[in-house]
Amino acid sequence: MAERAPLSPRVRLGLHLLGLLALALLPPLLTLIDEPFYVTLATRVLILALAAVSLDLILGYGGMVSFGHAAFVGVGGYVTGILAHHAFMGDPLMLFGLAVPGMNEALIVWPLAMAVSAVAALLIGVLSLRTGGIHFIMITLAFAQMLYYLLVSLQAYGGDDGLTLWGRNTVAGTDLLADRETFYYVCLGLLAVVVLAFRRLVDSRFGLVLQGARQNERRMRALGVPVTRYRLAAFTLAGAVAGLAGVLSVNQAEFVSPTLLHWTHSGELLVVVILGGMGTLVGPVLGAFVLMGLEEVLAGVTEHWRVILGPVLVLVVLYARAGLHGWVIGPRRHADADGEGAS
Repeated sequence: MAERAPLSPRVRLGLHLLGLLALALLPPLLTLIDEPFYVTLATRVLILALAAVSLDLILGYGGMVSFGHAAFVGVGGYVTGILAHHAFMGDPLMLFGLAVPGMNEALIVWPLAMAVSAVAALLIGVLSLRTGGIHFIMITLAFAQMLYYLLVSLQAYGGDDGLTLWGRNTVAGTDLLADRETFYYVCLGLLAVVVLAFRRLVDSRFGLVLQGARQNERRMRALGVPVTRYRLAAFTLAGAVAGLAGVLSVNQAEFVSPTLLHWTHSGELLVVVILGGMGTLVGPVLGAFVLMGLEEVLAGVTEHWRVILGPVLVLVVLYARAGLHGWVIGPRRHADADGEGAS
């Protein structure tokens, strides 16, 4: 397995647009062959990809190896679930002595869930970014597990068993998201917007500072660049997008549980990013489809399908430095020599 030679930006753009077109045509094709179940599966993949893309921003470009990224997915999911629960029950949420009414309107709940996830990421980032390396990994893991056990203790919202919703969020009072294909296209559209926005971000001065700090933090600080401030901004933004993935996940399953925050979910996101290609943004989307595809196929053969996934991941790390994205499409022309910042 070897990476292809770099392709021109125009060819790369064409391949990415072709992939987007294929995803857009997927629901009608699946309906045509009478396999609507796979629309639901593809929706799950898109949501996983969205969470992985948010992790790729801080991991692939910022060099921040977070082992607690699923915490922000869970926070966004629980904000959605708790507000929907109180909206259905008709009683307010008592928060610090204030009565917060339950809500099920997506145009209000989704930005609110992203904001809460962003605040959680900001608070965790302020503390964890004071460290680096293994210490950063362990602190992010510790905070994620703290939030996990906090939600397990909330028996009013199902505790360890989770909380079942009575439907998806409404849009302007309508059940627009209840339709399977409509919800798929909402997820696809949001993923495309996030990837495009992140691409512009990492190609801007902000992204160059992030990548420069990853390669040589001491030099960037010597130049007077506030590295920690940039990293904290990226960490907060990634947390907000991960929260959006949590919102979509809860709406898709109509169920939320503490497993969204578990360290195994964070590990799964890391696998998706590494498998698809760190520092690529599109790579995690490819990684999500490959991982979920392997799970779907191998789960029918053995319940220990992860045993087979392990060697596959090892081969990718050893022989495709830029992940599957770099192997299929090739690295960008200005990619780093070590492959860490390739896209």
